[in-house]
Amino acid sequence: MLDISREQFEELVGLALDEIPGELATLMDNVAVFVEDDPPPEEPRDLLGLYDGTPLTDRDHSYGGVLPDRITIFMNPTLRICDSYEEVVEEVHVTVVHEIAHHFGIDDDRLHQLGYD
Repeated sequence: MLDISREQFEELVGLALDEIPGELATLMDNVAVFVEDDPPPEEPRDLLGLYDGTPLTDRDHSYGGVLPDRITIFMNPTLRICDSYEEVVEEVHVTVVHEIAHHFGIDDDRLHQLGYD
């Protein structure tokens, strides 16, 4: 497994977020991004990211007073599948985009069609 510190990994997540086009970033609503070492025990060990919340497409007039949606990027599974720093950068970017897409209501099937596996 690559030796990348938590701080470095969090920076990569921040850089990936910075690459989200401004017109999309301004549409994101009530969502927070976190980095964790590993997925929760009930999730697959190789899970790279997780969106937990109510997608924008499912919100209606009754949505309000709720905690922010959570996007969590998991460091250890990402480092386990990557062979180089450059691969980590790319995988973090793809994972961040994937989870943000879920916030916008895009499901895994559509993401797969778009090349975000």
